[in-house]
Amino acid sequence: MARKPGLLVGAAVAASVFSIAAQAQHIRIESGTYGANCGAASGNATRDLARHCNDRATCRYIVNARLDAKQRASCARDFTAAWSCDHREFHRAMLSAEAGNGSSLVLTCVPSTGAGK
Repeated sequence: MARKPGLLVGAAVAASVFSIAAQAQHIRIESGTYGANCGAASGNATRDLARHCNDRATCRYIVNARLDAKQRASCARDFTAAWSCDHREFHRAMLSAEAGNGSSLVLTCVPSTGAGK
């Protein structure tokens, strides 16, 4: 019986995807802050960020924060997230002050592969 090249390639790709998924760790939010550059309290978005992203391998978080009474309405706010991957690897990412509400940030604990890794 002749082998079908498509089946072998498909099986190799599926095995590779499964291997990466098996290595993926889970996000554990350490902190989330919206508008620190405008005087907001550190960690003011931690609870919402954790609710959306904890225990996932990858999470796309859309900033949807209410203004703190102390924040100036004219101040363009930044967003900062800090997370760990199964409490081992620690990461930090930030959206610039011009990003604002409705912007999204992707957090992940999936190991990077490919060019540059």
